[in-house]
Amino acid sequence: MSEWVGRTASEIAAAVKAGKVTAREVVAAHLERIRELDGELGAFVKVRTAKAPAEAEQIDARPDRAELPLAGVPVAIKDNVPVAGEPMRNGSLATDDSPQPADHPVVARLRAAGAVVVGLTNLPELAIYPFTDNAFGVARNPWDTSRTPGGSSGGAAAAVAAGLVPLAHGNDGAGSIRIPAANCGLFGIKPGFGVVPSEIGHDSWGGMSENGPLATTVADAALALSVMAGDPALAAPPEPGRLRIALSVRPPAPGVAIRRELVAAVRTAGRELVRLGHDVRRDDPDYPLWAGPAVLGRWLAYPAMDAEPFRDDPLLESRTRKHARAGRIAQRVRPPRDGGPGSDRERFRQAVAPLFDRRDILVMPTLARQAPPARPGGEGSWLRSVLSALTYAPMTAAWNLAGYPAASIPMGISSAGLPIGVQLVAAPGGEALILGLAAQLEKAHPWRRLAPGYTP
Repeated sequence: MSEWVGRTASEIAAAVKAGKVTAREVVAAHLERIRELDGELGAFVKVRTAKAPAEAEQIDARPDRAELPLAGVPVAIKDNVPVAGEPMRNGSLATDDSPQPADHPVVARLRAAGAVVVGLTNLPELAIYPFTDNAFGVARNPWDTSRTPGGSSGGAAAAVAAGLVPLAHGNDGAGSIRIPAANCGLFGIKPGFGVVPSEIGHDSWGGMSENGPLATTVADAALALSVMAGDPALAAPPEPGRLRIALSVRPPAPGVAIRRELVAAVRTAGRELVRLGHDVRRDDPDYPLWAGPAVLGRWLAYPAMDAEPFRDDPLLESRTRKHARAGRIAQRVRPPRDGGPGSDRERFRQAVAPLFDRRDILVMPTLARQAPPARPGGEGSWLRSVLSALTYAPMTAAWNLAGYPAASIPMGISSAGLPIGVQLVAAPGGEALILGLAAQLEKAHPWRRLAPGYTP
């Protein structure tokens, strides 16, 4: 196995830029690792076995190679944004299998920065659920292959946690970067509204969905986010001064029960932050009671819009058809209120803004429970899927509604041997603040970068 498999994206880019290794060598080694291991993980729906090496050679031949921030770095793209020349199946047999004519803006930026797309990663049909299974296969968690890596960026997280790629693109409409990051022991960040081009599905779920990176280190995620955002400053966020930090284990909606180990991880993060010199207090957002139904209504309504072109297609999963029917009812009963000062987003921001006037960063659980089993569910019970989603992953979507930046950072291992993630949230414009604080926590409380058994 090549010495470059299992290395960070930052290390690979530095070596390719310096001429210590070629992009083609790096890409070939990662394609071989995907060939050897992905059969048990199901992370990829398409591996670019022929095209990726040719594109790597183009990086090697570029006269400006030494200036490319991601020179020769193999990356995976979630299969719900266009990659030129490849089909975009969005986790569904009902979608068109013809090649996409052009790259999504985020893919174009990654490629312009020297990254090489080695494949497209799996996701639940239409990116609806926080677990990854569909007609193309079941993605599995490298930490425990009997469990899901999460979703909807589940294939992306599995690929990074197993060292199939050092870096992956994901997107997050209700937690779909942070949830699989927490399940797979990764750092994943969802930027705030408007920082990175979105253009995901129908109106990006009313502005709730954002593109972002999953990585094994904060530095790699910062580098990738800087490229996706077109903001080089994000690659080197300054070390924060003494911050006012809120610790909260209050659920965002009534009836949510958070497992003790996940609550304890927040307190562990709090102790580390105190040792780092920050002002840490217990403080809770004032979640309005209407916010839960508003988020739930969006999770039903926007996928229903995405599913509308396939409404009568028998290839659409029965689970998705039922979700779409519920979404059409939700649109009639309580349609999403988007745009203007009376929008749900503005009202929710007004409710939580006082916390962010008092505190710079909110630290809270990423999940309420750990990863459920990995199993074929596309033709299973819709109600079971919905209840599983609501009980295990209800902690993230509020910040999509707000349009605030949020990240998940590893913070220990559970008694079941699975990673535990803690969520960091900041007010709009706080991406660099989150990255800087996360880098401090990473140094003070380091984590295993790859899942056990997957170290090259």
